Amino acid sequence: MMWKEKYRIGVDVVDNQHQELFHRVSDFLISVQRKGDWGQKIAKVKETLAFMQEYVIVHFRDEENYQLQINFPEYEEHKDVHARFRDMINQYAVRFEKEGFTQELVQEFGGKLMTWLIMHVADMDQRIGAYVREQGGKG
Repeated sequence: MMWKEKYRIGVDVVDNQHQELFHRVSDFLISVQRKGDWGQKIAKVKETLAFMQEYVIVHFRDEENYQLQINFPEYEEHKDVHARFRDMINQYAVRFEKEGFTQELVQEFGGKLMTWLIMHVADMDQRIGAYVREQGGKG
């Protein structure tokens, strides 16, 4: 799962953060699917989980602030989607605590991250870029 140039919305701070998210999730999926010691993979899962928990807060805040600056009409809807994603990450953190870092749960978590990123960055966030272009402005 790689970053594609077509995912760019033309706002540097947002695009850079999206690239970082793609890079991390991609790296995570590759390391989990590789053959090898599950114990080492668990360290990667923990690292990714902690990163996602922190990074999405920073990223969503920046993205939402930008949307406010440009009076983005879908701001509220977008904010709700962000909140639901944050909740999902936190729910997985709780499940990992309870159920342990099982292969099944880790795969499920990876799949959810990937699906969300592609749906959100490749679709929903593109509307921000389209809106900015319609306004004839630059980010």
